[in-house]
Amino acid sequence: MQIHAKDYRVRQGDEVDLRTWPTRMRPVYKSKSHYQEILADHVAHLSAQQQLLYACNRHAVLLIFQAMDAAGKDGAIKHVMSGVNPQGCQVFSFKHPSAVELQHDFLWRTTRDLPGRGQIGIFNRSYYKEQRKRFLERIDQPEKNWKFSQADMAERKFWKQYQKAYEQCLSATSTGDAPWYIVPADDKDSARIIVSRIVLDTLEELGMSYPEVSAARRSELLAIRKRLARS
Repeated sequence: MQIHAKDYRVRQGDEVDLRTWPTRMRPVYKSKSHYQEILADHVAHLSAQQQLLYACNRHAVLLIFQAMDAAGKDGAIKHVMSGVNPQGCQVFSFKHPSAVELQHDFLWRTTRDLPGRGQIGIFNRSYYKEQRKRFLERIDQPEKNWKFSQADMAERKFWKQYQKAYEQCLSATSTGDAPWYIVPADDKDSARIIVSRIVLDTLEELGMSYPEVSAARRSELLAIRKRLARS
């Protein structure tokens, strides 16, 4: 199944109704091994694009993962960005504001952590809490018990309000230069492949190239190479 990032893109000016966006779709892979093959290919290309981003030093890329808790954000970041050089990529998880952060406006901490040129920044944000099935898994599997808290159950009561807030946010803020993508996440493997395709397309669309080396600089490098070869 061919993946088209535009199929998941919120077009500028659209009024989003999340009820019309499916949370489950036909898998984009044929088998587990096929999934691993596709993801590995995407990860390799992402690594190459990150090197190009750093060398070009003209652009910065910000990825925002916004979802209810247990929607698979952490897993997507871990698997999709597994081939990225950590020196050129930072992940920030915004939880409840600290005492220092509360002394500033609500955008202060995100502005502070924006990536510089040549860098990839990832904002991992939960707006609490969903996924009954995955909450049950967190309780049933001892190694996942630490992920669950009593507050998770309390926040589930606000599900409809959160969905409405998401719709308003997506409708108001998705633009051509900074679009939102709505990714069906019930199948984590498909979601990871879709996310990796979106990130890869975003980087490729920047049209980056390695800096050109002048003839004088090339001659200088060749002279240095000769000296190194003799030593």
